Amino acid sequence: MKKIFVTGLLISITSFLLAQKKMNRIINAKEVERIERVLASDEMKGRRVFTPEIDKAADFIAAEFKAAGLKTWNNRSSFRQDFSIVSVKSISTSGKIDNQEIDAKNMIVITSQPEISVSEKSGYEEVTIGAGKNLFTEAQKFVRSGKNYVVLVDTIFSKTFSRLSSFKRGMFKSENSVVFILTLANPSVFTVEAKHEITEQKLSNVVGIIPGKSKKDEYVIFSGHYDHIGIGKPVNGDSIYNGANDDAAGTTAVIMLANYFKKIKNNERTIVFAAFTAEESGGYGAQYFSRQFDPAKVVAMFNIEMIGTESKWGNNSAYITGYEKTDMGPIMQKNLEGTGFTFHPDPYPDQNLFYRSDNTTLARLGVPAHTISTSKMDSEPNYHKVSDEVETLDMKNMTMIIKSIAMSARSIVSGKDTPTRVKVEELR
Repeated sequence: MKKIFVTGLLISITSFLLAQKKMNRIINAKEVERIERVLASDEMKGRRVFTPEIDKAADFIAAEFKAAGLKTWNNRSSFRQDFSIVSVKSISTSGKIDNQEIDAKNMIVITSQPEISVSEKSGYEEVTIGAGKNLFTEAQKFVRSGKNYVVLVDTIFSKTFSRLSSFKRGMFKSENSVVFILTLANPSVFTVEAKHEITEQKLSNVVGIIPGKSKKDEYVIFSGHYDHIGIGKPVNGDSIYNGANDDAAGTTAVIMLANYFKKIKNNERTIVFAAFTAEESGGYGAQYFSRQFDPAKVVAMFNIEMIGTESKWGNNSAYITGYEKTDMGPIMQKNLEGTGFTFHPDPYPDQNLFYRSDNTTLARLGVPAHTISTSKMDSEPNYHKVSDEVETLDMKNMTMIIKSIAMSARSIVSGKDTPTRVKVEELR
């Protein structure tokens, strides 16, 4: 028995050492720096949305995904996930309820169509938002439904009704329209006509996958945003906000993890690797991406943001936003036993970080979606400054963080562990 035990222990140790050696070959500081230097180079001019340079960055990430051997999402022809947002400027709005004119300020039309004309015969579903409801939560449901609605809003909301026009900023291009009318009436006949100036702008996420084996319809997501804030006011002759840490670091981690998991081939669940656009200008990339999934099938999301500098605890450590909302953090830490690496709860609760990054959209739908970071948000010297350059990053520590994320995720990727869900009713 003793001989069998010793033999088994030796096999186990040998397997672990071989696995570590393979990880070190795949995830190494030289390769991390190579990717970082491309994404945060001056040639990318800060990767601002709607510039040729962010398209160049997207093409680079797509090429890395292809080289890693990933498949495209839904068998698309490209790793780029293209979509459009539209800005809507009202030209005119008029309407009647039971032949009585409606004051224009009591109508808000959310549409990406230049002109619409709606009546009780148009086939729009008629709904109400009454007293006791949360106006913006209910309104958002209708705007994002993909259906046409006429929404009668109780006059109890007259002081906040005008704020519904915020839905016109950065809408996704859609065929549906939603008409909000502030009224006490329950009309039998009505008409609303509206004209708008529509400005359409195109954006792209970059998405690749490794299909799962036994649990291919369950998804584990690794993500980071690849946009930054572009070119700004010169400081000591430098006007390029390179965004090396924010968030070329997170995007680099996603690419490295894609290479690693593709090579070790042990994922029972489907792994999705996503580089989001427009995090800095409203989170539109993550919002669009999230709409492509049934949230019930997303088992976990590892969103990676600003891991290029040491955390407040020093090297070999990072923190997880919303740590207390699921048991994903403890699962990750359990997988790191003996490594010397520690994941801590978010030490900056006053910064509200759980609601400020690309994990938020899926987290609000119950997904255990957390952001991993090392950024000292109370004293980060290069945050949103021209000084956020590759030379300020600790490549060795960053490489260790990426390895630790890979190791911490292994039981989730393999299908052994399933984190608890975020309790949506507890979210603000």
